[in-house]
Amino acid sequence: MKLSKIVQIASNKEKFVTIEDYINFSKIYLEFVADGLQAIIVSQNENHYHFYQYKSDGHFNISRPINSNLIYSINDISKIEVEFLRLLKALKDISQQDSSRDIIKCGIYTIAQSVGAALDALPSGQSNTARKVNGDLFERLIQLLIKEIGIKCESGTVQVPVYLNKVFQFNMSYQHDLLLYNKSDLKVIGSVKTSSKDRIDKIFMDKFLYCKLTNTALPHIAIFLNDVQRKSTRRHDEYGINATFLPGHFKVYTVKLNPLDGVYYCDIRPNMLTDKLLKKHIRSIDHFFCNDIWSLLEKP
Repeated sequence: MKLSKIVQIASNKEKFVTIEDYINFSKIYLEFVADGLQAIIVSQNENHYHFYQYKSDGHFNISRPINSNLIYSINDISKIEVEFLRLLKALKDISQQDSSRDIIKCGIYTIAQSVGAALDALPSGQSNTARKVNGDLFERLIQLLIKEIGIKCESGTVQVPVYLNKVFQFNMSYQHDLLLYNKSDLKVIGSVKTSSKDRIDKIFMDKFLYCKLTNTALPHIAIFLNDVQRKSTRRHDEYGINATFLPGHFKVYTVKLNPLDGVYYCDIRPNMLTDKLLKKHIRSIDHFFCNDIWSLLEKP
């Protein structure tokens, strides 16, 4: 399939209604990547990140950083088409050491980045539109995956009553990406973003205000795709990556305001695996689907 048609599909959110729609698109995109690129550029500072450069049909644009350790090639498509869907039916039975968890991590990352990287082929004047569409489609993907494992999930507005001297004053509206229910009881509120850049402060504040106003400890979580972006090196034809995660901000909000009840990354950064405090609060996306979502829903 030509790149123009692939970009046209990626730009139309109505084309992504089911998990199968996402999987079918990732297959189309991976087939194109196999032999349709101008070049694959290796990051100068973290070599496992690659950039896809398109030909003239993609305006010679250079894509976002792609983690080559996580994204599948077209030769691995059966892991998404068959094994990924099968594993979604049995997530609670996947142990910590089970290698199947890699399929969950890589499957979600591959599907999400196929959409994002395809949108990078849009003309530069449409970059803001591409970011909005990509963010919406990543949010929808996470919602669909949660529904697929049998959990009631929706996005929407929560009305929080505000009282003064025990007298009701008004409702305060909170818009959230994820509202997870156990039967009819709201159990988890979540944010789903492609990056924590410029957003992490609000997520912590949302939990603080919600719990303060409702006098509850309702769990709040955050799911991110990644926290890396492209940067230019001294040579204009070379590229590297910058981390957009702000560990200092995260630690201050966690220690001085309130910790989130789970923070999950599809592409987790090295310092999140080694720093003592970050490691305690941030995990890879498989932990959410295989472990934490079930325990969060069972909390009283």
